[in-house]
Amino acid sequence: MKTRNIRHATLADVERIMQVLDAAKQVMRESGNKNQWVDGYPTIEAVLSDIERYGAMVVEDDGVVVAYFAFLPSPEPTYAAIYDGQWIDDTTPYHVIHRMGAVPTAKGIFASAMDYCFAVDPNIRIDTHRDNIIMQHLAIKHGFQYCGIIYLANGDERLAYQKML
Repeated sequence: MKTRNIRHATLADVERIMQVLDAAKQVMRESGNKNQWVDGYPTIEAVLSDIERYGAMVVEDDGVVVAYFAFLPSPEPTYAAIYDGQWIDDTTPYHVIHRMGAVPTAKGIFASAMDYCFAVDPNIRIDTHRDNIIMQHLAIKHGFQYCGIIYLANGDERLAYQKML
């Protein structure tokens, strides 16, 4: 039985985090998601920014980092406007999950991450690319409600979800 731990990432984790994110990109490509996480994204700068904001999280199985996600407090600037829908609640502070990725051998990462996140904040938002069928499935499976479309700073569309306990 594996021992799973979720903790804040440190600078010492950055190299492994980038390896995990590269492995996650490969899973995306193999599942037909060829348009998300392109042109070097997520960058090392994004991960360093997450660490600086104390929102970089690693998931360890038996002491080995197998997944990464950013868990950041609101406000998320790209969530200020939502189209073709609405947030469940647009007044309560929330946390957002970004840049979630895992090595393909790690199972149950999303569930473990949600257990951790909802223990911290009962109001979570996520967004994902239209081609990311895996993340859309996981969000719905874990009780997130599809809320509408948001646009990133660069204009790219994302499907937005929210769950409140």
